[in-house]
Amino acid sequence: MITVLNIIISGLIMGGIYALISMGLSLQYGVARILNVTHGEFIMMAAFLTWVMVSTAGINPLLALVICCPVTFLVGYLLHITIFRWLKKFSIVTAVFESNAMLVCFGLMFIMSNAAMQIWGSNNRGYQFLQTSVDFAGTAIAANRLLVLAVALAVSVLFYIFLARSRMGKSIRAASQDAAAAGMLGVKINRVMAICFGIGALLAGIAGTLLSIIQQIYTNMGMQYTAIALIVVVLGGMGSIPGSMIGGFILGMVGSIVSYLDPSLAMVAFYVIILALLLVRPKGLLGR
Repeated sequence: MITVLNIIISGLIMGGIYALISMGLSLQYGVARILNVTHGEFIMMAAFLTWVMVSTAGINPLLALVICCPVTFLVGYLLHITIFRWLKKFSIVTAVFESNAMLVCFGLMFIMSNAAMQIWGSNNRGYQFLQTSVDFAGTAIAANRLLVLAVALAVSVLFYIFLARSRMGKSIRAASQDAAAAGMLGVKINRVMAICFGIGALLAGIAGTLLSIIQQIYTNMGMQYTAIALIVVVLGGMGSIPGSMIGGFILGMVGSIVSYLDPSLAMVAFYVIILALLLVRPKGLLGR
């Protein structure tokens, strides 16, 4: 029973982080029509910014999280209103824009990854925060892991409420369904798309800070989490925010079970799941 509880809790923790990562990517693709393969690099950058603030200035990781949120949002927002808006202006059709944007993202990915390697090197980094154990149903769980789970769940719920209830959230949903029609009804499409890209980067930043709290980080970690985000987005349905949330927790639970048996097979299991899904239900769990 203790083993089962550990597997379930580990699955929920990583599932919450995967949900954050994939919701950001799903928003960027579903509204801004950008398959952002630099998504993992935003996670890596936020993780290292948190590590720098904690290890050099002694800042609490939760305060570092508050600092990283506007920073990652601003970087994503500025990237969209400069590079991607310029690409969209000179792209004849949406398909051309999507392919050009993906090529630009690949270039940004290599730039960010190599810049991080030059600054921080290739060694693993980490810090200690809330390492004390908490007794839960007879099993000891690190307090920092429970904190990460609580923050990930809270952010996911708040983000869903933001999309469902706020005026900007309604504009985002309208733009994702039909950008041209939403523009005719008064929605400022360019502004909404830039905000979506910024929010996607912000969610990646939150995930990066949370990852730095519970595990060691390294400069080439971005590609792994980009691949996981893509798998979750396809699993939940391209552009579906609820699907990304559900898919994230499913993948987290599968990864926890497989990692208990053999940690080296976790990514293999993820790819097997996505291959099977593409054969059985190509549109994903909640895709249309």
